[in-house]
Amino acid sequence: MLTPKIPPPDTAQPFTMPSAAPLVPTSDTAAPVEPGPGTAAPSPVPTPVGKRSTVQLTPGGVVAVAAGGTAAVLVVGAVLVSMLLAVAITAASVAVCALVVRSILTNQHTNR
Repeated sequence: MLTPKIPPPDTAQPFTMPSAAPLVPTSDTAAPVEPGPGTAAPSPVPTPVGKRSTVQLTPGGVVAVAAGGTAAVLVVGAVLVSMLLAVAITAASVAVCALVVRSILTNQHTNR
């Protein structure tokens, strides 16, 4: 029941540690070679400009994004209002308890 199903146990390859690459600098990291007096300087190779993917929103996509943003704002607002309401109810109940305890203590001192 608890044996792995993928890959089957008879086809699993044993794990081997990859060999570490030597820490020898290659010719790419070496200093550039100056051309001699009889040789022409190599022309620079132009780097290709990558295509940037542009986001194109259809009218339905704009409506979906607007609806999602509105829903997120409403949910966050509802959570914040409910937290504020919970704090207000707790504060009111603590205040009522304090008044009751104060009333009991003052009545106890006057009745003696």
